[in-house]
Amino acid sequence: MGAMAAAGGMRVLPASPNWYSSRCSDASSDGRLFGFAARHRVCLLEIGGAAPAFYGELIGHTERISGFAFCHCPGQSSLCASSSDDGSVKIWDTEALAPVVEHSRHQNAISALHWSPLVKDLIVSGDEKGVIVCYWYNRSDSQQFFPEPRTVFCLTCSPHHENLVAIGYKDGMVVIIDISRKREVLHRLRGHDDEIHCLAWCPVSGEERLSAWQDEVPVVPSEEGEVPNGELTPDTATKKGCYLASGSKDQTIRIWSCTRGRSVMTLKLPPTKRRGGAADPTVKERIWLTVHWPPGHPTEIVSSCFGGELLLWDLTQSGKRKWTLLGSSEGQNHSRIVFNLSSVKHQDKELLFSISMDRDVKCWDLSTLDCIWTMPSLGGFVYSLAFSPVDMGCLAIGVGDSMIRVWNTLSMNNIYDVKTFWQSIKSKVTALSWHPTKEGCLAFGTDDGKVGVFETFSGSAKNKPPQISSTYHKKTVYTLAWGPPTPPLSPGGEGEQPSVTLYSCAGEGIVFQHNPWKLNGEANDINKVIRDTNSIKHKLPARTEISWKPDGKLLALGNEDGSIEILQAPNLKLLCTIQQHHKLINAIRWHHEHGSQPELSYLIASGSINATIYVHNLKSVIESSSESPLTIAEPFRTLAGHTAKITSLSWSPHHEGRLVSACYDGTAQVWDVMKEEPLCNYRGHQGRLLSVQWSPVDPDSVYTGADDFSVHKWHISKQEHTRPPQGKKSIELEKKRSMQPKIKAKKKKKPIGKSPGKQDPSDAMNGDESAREMLPEENGVSDHEEEKEAQRAELPDKVSTTVSKDTSSSAYDYSALHLPKTYVTQKAIPVKKDPPKEKATPDASLKKRKPRSILPFSTFLDHRSKDEMHQDCLRLAACLKTKDHNEDVSPDLKDRIHLGLFTDRASLHKMIDVEGKHHLENGHPDLFQQLMLWKGDMKGVLQAAAERGELTDQLVAISPVVGYQAWVWTVEAFAKQLCFQEQYVKAASHLLSIHKVYEAIDLLRVNQFYREAIAIAKARLRPEDPILKDLYTSWAAVLEKDGHYAMAAKCYLGASSPYDAVTVLAKKGDVTSLKTAAELALISGEEELSATLSFRCAQDLLLSRNWVGAQEVLQQHKTLFGQRLVFCLNELLCKCLSERNPCNRKSPVPPCYHSWELNREASFLDMVIEVWQNVLGMDTTEQATCAWEQLRSVEHPPSTSNTHPKQVLFHISHDLSLAALSYRSATWHEAVKSILGAVTRSYDAGNFTLMQEICRIILPEGCDNLRHKLDSTHPQSMDACRSLEGFVAYGLLYDLWWNPPKNSLASQKAGLGPVLCPSEQTGLEKSYISGQSSSEETPDQSEMDETCCHTAVQRSEAESDSRTTSVDLVDRQSELSGCKVLLVEEIAALQNTQRDIAEVQQILADMIRQHQQERNNLHENTTGSTQESNLEQSSETESDKPHCDSSQLNGKDEVKQPVTLPELTKQLLKAKEKLAEFPDNLKIFPFPDVLECCLVFLHIGSQCPPKLLEQALDLLQKHGSAGAYRKGGRRFLM
Repeated sequence: MGAMAAAGGMRVLPASPNWYSSRCSDASSDGRLFGFAARHRVCLLEIGGAAPAFYGELIGHTERISGFAFCHCPGQSSLCASSSDDGSVKIWDTEALAPVVEHSRHQNAISALHWSPLVKDLIVSGDEKGVIVCYWYNRSDSQQFFPEPRTVFCLTCSPHHENLVAIGYKDGMVVIIDISRKREVLHRLRGHDDEIHCLAWCPVSGEERLSAWQDEVPVVPSEEGEVPNGELTPDTATKKGCYLASGSKDQTIRIWSCTRGRSVMTLKLPPTKRRGGAADPTVKERIWLTVHWPPGHPTEIVSSCFGGELLLWDLTQSGKRKWTLLGSSEGQNHSRIVFNLSSVKHQDKELLFSISMDRDVKCWDLSTLDCIWTMPSLGGFVYSLAFSPVDMGCLAIGVGDSMIRVWNTLSMNNIYDVKTFWQSIKSKVTALSWHPTKEGCLAFGTDDGKVGVFETFSGSAKNKPPQISSTYHKKTVYTLAWGPPTPPLSPGGEGEQPSVTLYSCAGEGIVFQHNPWKLNGEANDINKVIRDTNSIKHKLPARTEISWKPDGKLLALGNEDGSIEILQAPNLKLLCTIQQHHKLINAIRWHHEHGSQPELSYLIASGSINATIYVHNLKSVIESSSESPLTIAEPFRTLAGHTAKITSLSWSPHHEGRLVSACYDGTAQVWDVMKEEPLCNYRGHQGRLLSVQWSPVDPDSVYTGADDFSVHKWHISKQEHTRPPQGKKSIELEKKRSMQPKIKAKKKKKPIGKSPGKQDPSDAMNGDESAREMLPEENGVSDHEEEKEAQRAELPDKVSTTVSKDTSSSAYDYSALHLPKTYVTQKAIPVKKDPPKEKATPDASLKKRKPRSILPFSTFLDHRSKDEMHQDCLRLAACLKTKDHNEDVSPDLKDRIHLGLFTDRASLHKMIDVEGKHHLENGHPDLFQQLMLWKGDMKGVLQAAAERGELTDQLVAISPVVGYQAWVWTVEAFAKQLCFQEQYVKAASHLLSIHKVYEAIDLLRVNQFYREAIAIAKARLRPEDPILKDLYTSWAAVLEKDGHYAMAAKCYLGASSPYDAVTVLAKKGDVTSLKTAAELALISGEEELSATLSFRCAQDLLLSRNWVGAQEVLQQHKTLFGQRLVFCLNELLCKCLSERNPCNRKSPVPPCYHSWELNREASFLDMVIEVWQNVLGMDTTEQATCAWEQLRSVEHPPSTSNTHPKQVLFHISHDLSLAALSYRSATWHEAVKSILGAVTRSYDAGNFTLMQEICRIILPEGCDNLRHKLDSTHPQSMDACRSLEGFVAYGLLYDLWWNPPKNSLASQKAGLGPVLCPSEQTGLEKSYISGQSSSEETPDQSEMDETCCHTAVQRSEAESDSRTTSVDLVDRQSELSGCKVLLVEEIAALQNTQRDIAEVQQILADMIRQHQQERNNLHENTTGSTQESNLEQSSETESDKPHCDSSQLNGKDEVKQPVTLPELTKQLLKAKEKLAEFPDNLKIFPFPDVLECCLVFLHIGSQCPPKLLEQALDLLQKHGSAGAYRKGGRRFLM
């Protein structure tokens, strides 16, 4: 049809292009065709000439088309591809307008499609779940990719690299994939943060041509990925790279580099001034940003903008991006957002095509940026066509997209010269009528009952709203007609009344007369005049059609019952009634008056829901002088041939007695009325025809509108068919129409009165019109509510099949019963499974013919043959006669149960019992129950239903009829039934209805519906009822078990147990939970608990280095004042340590310090006390004493190498806080003990560097100053001081050893002195160093990273230069002499004894462990797992060997024999006795390892004074019997 149509001058206003699709239009590469998806079809336009010509349509999809693209490979310009919501991708040949091949590889809705420009048979498509399908149709092969689990919005194949595909997603991600065998994602391009609407590759490959862009990289925001997520393939073609443009809903266009995988340019849409827009400014549109990179223009991009404007961007412009607006003159640009752009080179011009929400297809010249032509399109059913009687060739089109088009069909410059009117319509335009004399005056009627008048002729018509009548119809307006005024308006005085008034007929069956001069006045119902004039008392029929005779003397009214009334103006006297049709009248038309045969002007043609058209000649009736109205029952002519309802008629103004009809059979038919002959049949539409008009200027042209969203202008002489399709052809047309989207289901969901403009455009084919219209039939079922009979008569087959499907094997049809739908659906399922249990043959036929009944068996028996019915009458008469003699009639009715309806009650009960039995057998217990209710036997029904577990809400509602006890019993039974069905909440509600509150609550509690149970208990019980608290605590226990601590806390609060609420809230242990729990405890009066939780919270904040937060938490409690001092000192200490040893490694959590003013010149303790006084307000001695007592009462466990470094530092801060408080009160003996505690804690933790730093910070000048302040008569404080001096000297000793002077290093290298290499370090040293380093490597230890990030050895390298310049050899010797406090023989002997005890204890422990292991192995051997246990034993004993053997192997001369347990016990007792001989003052305070210090002195060698060396050697000989010391001092003792 298409090619012929273009050649034959046929014109079409097509359906609108689909909205919100990234690519649903494209131009063929040969410049011949432009195609766009319109609903479920593809419309093709021939674009070769000055104006577009309709070429044809691609028909085959059954749902909305989501993507369309031509093949741009050489030699294949006639091929194209489309994707649809029906799940298929089809490839088409536009020459034949037929599909070539299709596939349905997608499981989800397809959202994007593209034909590869390089691989001639490759079509790539993507769907809403993110699956990409590559389909090679020549070999019918496909591959699936799933680069991202996101919704695909658009995709495009590269024009330079056949394996590259760019994909844009709904969330703003752009991905480039390689579809070759590597199947890899090359880049994930991040930058956009909203939907990607379009992607376009640069038409020129390579990135070197636009090198200017490279300099602009810094302009791009920094959050864009600097490094591509995937590497490009190494092949040379891909290495060359290519630019990619993307347009997004975030209002930006980005240019991406494929080699670098990042954005090189960002273009922001400018706020353009809207020009010539015809859209409603109150409608807020979403933006759609499409981009197109025209071939041959590598430096220019075309894009859409906010309101429908198109922009041409010049990419070579630096600074502010230069853009040019397309469309130089007013009204050239689109008025609403643009969805697709595509271009093609045609002859010497480069053409750009755009499709928009304003339903226009535009063609632009890219060289001049002007619009060449505009092709309007339609977004809804074409309900009405009307030619102006004044302005010849001016065709008004009423469309279901809430707009009127006025098409100047005689325009020479533009064959599609169409104006659009939309103001104030807001509903489907269903009727149109031009004023007979006034130019440009157009009346319209709408689907929601509105009537109005547009002035279409004025220059400002585009923006001028219509006049709207203040009288609305209740339903759809069917017809409008201008005619002479009738009472109460009359053609009286000149200028007072209009010469013609507007008549409107609508779905509720009323005709109104509107005064066009006073539309805001009330319209008149003409039925009142008709009643008064004709003295009619009976009910008037509902009106469905009106038509005035052109001379204004006669009015024809079509009615719902099929009659047509002819009334005479002005008083509407009834002349005659035409009783020809028996169905609703759809169309009436009077013959024109300007023919050569005047008698033909009395012809009136009419069409109804029946397919036959009747023509009547009213000449004799009108000329008759009869007073009473006549009835006409014979037609003048009958035009038969259509197979569905007639929707519109039009007489030819050029011929006499020639008529064209539009029909639901999908065709228009031209008739010679006088001969009753069909002349020509037009079958070009793809849907049902709704309107027809004969061209007023061309005798050979007819215009038709249909529900395929299009208007066709076609030529009678060019049609090959003469009559409507019959039989097979009719079936084919029906098939063609049935391929339209199935929209009947949607119709039920949405209310009829809903304005199409308010629908979600994404549902619809083109936005407003979701392909469901009210007026016409949908899928062959009439839509007029008044015509239910007509539906059944018209389509008996369809109705019967529908019924049989619904009722399945059920013998009868009960839809007439208005039961709640739930029961029908519930019971429909088992019925389908059960086989029929009775004679189904007669019943099935009955079921097809009759509606559902609650007494189907009786109804069936009352519809048998005439003879049977006569027999029934005789039997009934006999029975009633018997009854008069007081005899029982039931035996006589045995086989005629249905006669019980007409006899006594006992017979009726039997009839009801039989009917009820049938209902139960057919799976309709609800109908059985209704019958029992009628009978009055509800108790039996309730008991039976309860036993079968079939009680329903309806039965429970009816049960009070039986009595109170029965109702209570029924409710309880129903509650049990609901419990079996696990509907516990509903069961509880029913128990409440019989006041069983406790039972309802218990039911919910047992089934863990705590929330509902508490709600009921709160609402219905006394507040002090214990069950409420029980509910709260039970629910809290469940919540606590599942980890919902906050919810559990609320429950405990509800149960008045704040303590439990606090403890459960604190269970999670994170900072926020602890903080909340502490505040909650404070509110509840649990101050001690609150303080404990606050302290825990502060400790956690300390771990994340947030001292500010910690102080905020602590300051709420006076009892934690001491801890505030500790936290303050901890902060200052950490700050001091980090300043002394800055760490290169960046901490993951930056510290949160206070901004206190610090006195850096004072000593550390003075500085701390100053901050305490100024910031924390520790002014009085009482406060200090109180804080000291608070801290004194807290005891921290001793530190080990496993203690967390931050914990160690906090405990040290605690000790130093005590020292500072003692220092402030001059309690020196306490101060020295606290400082010693801090130092030994770091020593015990194995953090030697920290110990050194604390000594330097607290005692920068050593211990002499402190010793002078101590009371020498106080032996304990002197012992503590000696121990502290020992640790200070210990740190200094290592410092001197690790930092030798440079000359010393040289001499040592020359062999002058012994040097200890790392492998020769003593075991104890190794343990310290390793302990220190392991603590440093703890992953979460950020504090220690700052404090001790350099080992002592590393620091020695940094400090050695400065040290050697300032400290010469003499000074070092004096410093080493100061370290002689470490060489105390008593302490060496004590430590040696302690080592002996520890060694014996270790041997004992090893023996016990070995004994247990042997016993376990023995047990395992007896149970049969010998092999495994032997292996384990051997491995374990080997691993145990080093514990005892390493010391034995150290000295070759010592090979220890196994020691017995008594000997070990004896050794242990001897060592303990020896330990007891030492004075207690030596044991109280710890001291550095004396023998270790001896070894260090000996290693320092010549730099050490000879006396010290002798003393060290002497001590080592006396007490160095342990293996480690013997090995370490071997070379000094030889």
